[in-house]
Amino acid sequence: MNASAFDAPAAGREILARAEALARHSDSSGHYTRTWLTPAHRAAAAQIAGWMREAGMSVRTDGAGSVIGRYEGASPGARALATGSHFDSVRNGGRYDGVLGILVPLACVAALNARGERLPHAIEVIAFADEEGARFQTSFLASRAYLGRFDPALLERRDADGVRFDEAMRAAGLDPAAIAATPRDPGTLAAYVEVHIEQGPVLLEAGAPLGVVTAIAGGTRHRVTVDGVAGHAGTVPMASRRDALAAAAEMVLAVEARARTGGGLVGTVGLLEVRDGTGNVIPGHVEFTVDLRSGDDAVREAAERDVFARCEAIAAKRGVTVAVRRNHAVRATPCSPRLQALLAGSFEAVGAPVRRLASGAGHDAMVLAEATEVGMLFVRCGAGGVSHHPAESVTAEDAGLAAAALRTFLERFS
Repeated sequence: MNASAFDAPAAGREILARAEALARHSDSSGHYTRTWLTPAHRAAAAQIAGWMREAGMSVRTDGAGSVIGRYEGASPGARALATGSHFDSVRNGGRYDGVLGILVPLACVAALNARGERLPHAIEVIAFADEEGARFQTSFLASRAYLGRFDPALLERRDADGVRFDEAMRAAGLDPAAIAATPRDPGTLAAYVEVHIEQGPVLLEAGAPLGVVTAIAGGTRHRVTVDGVAGHAGTVPMASRRDALAAAAEMVLAVEARARTGGGLVGTVGLLEVRDGTGNVIPGHVEFTVDLRSGDDAVREAAERDVFARCEAIAAKRGVTVAVRRNHAVRATPCSPRLQALLAGSFEAVGAPVRRLASGAGHDAMVLAEATEVGMLFVRCGAGGVSHHPAESVTAEDAGLAAAALRTFLERFS
């Protein structure tokens, strides 16, 4: 396929129209939320599967509910260049996060199919069912299951409505015992390349529509529980209080202070809950989350030790107890230098400047790196770089340029 055969502007318009169509499959009528195996999630999966078939792909759904389309190469059974991203979302999120990485390669495959062209390698587009983990707190569930990794303890988890993990699977027609029963053979993968909205302002500020990702930051997430003593807000003297929320508040500020020390470190407390909280009761039990990330694992691990040592000291000073449970950990992931070079050459071929940058957000590519070499193509994020938010935006021009660059990459890959 030569450059003139691919209509990038038309592809960009179609990608945005399809993103809009998928956004209508939401758990909420008031905002865009799509969590694992809800009716909206299953409807989105069906729509993606339909688009894959229209593009000439064979389609299957794996044990975690991911939708996988395959476009055969010139020789049946050839190793696959895999690409894709996730189609679940955070609550009240943005409609391009994850979805863009499914729709861009679909546009490329559809163009190949329209011309009856086959490449030396197969192309597989993977729509991962659960990356955000918003429903059951299961980050990277689908990509881990794709590689045959699954923690059976997750079957006991319940969502905010009390629905158990295994019950949700059965309601969606999936077998909990088979969620990771057919792991992908790494020998059948040639590489994995993920297209994703940047989720930050770097490309926007640089005036660059696309970016080559050099590495993905590692991260850990923790659930912190603080136990004090509940009491009447009007009768317990200040000096006698063991206020769990006041202690937690000081711990939250300790996370922020440590993250501000540099080294590419970021720290976030995104959730804080007061059990049985009310306006005239001293809080006795508080839980909050801690998310620590850095492109340097040693920097992040040192911060983790410092933060929780500080939490222990705060607890001792305030007469409360603190318990920390890690529920997510991924190491920093370098992107393949070979794939970076191929992506950079593809940018140049379509007239896009080459801008390299690291990713502070986690992606399914981090998990796939355990099985094959990985690369990432970032697309400029509008609205000041806002993401995980309804204001998240991408232009049709940038989406089309991303499709043109990926099309070139797919043809040049070997």
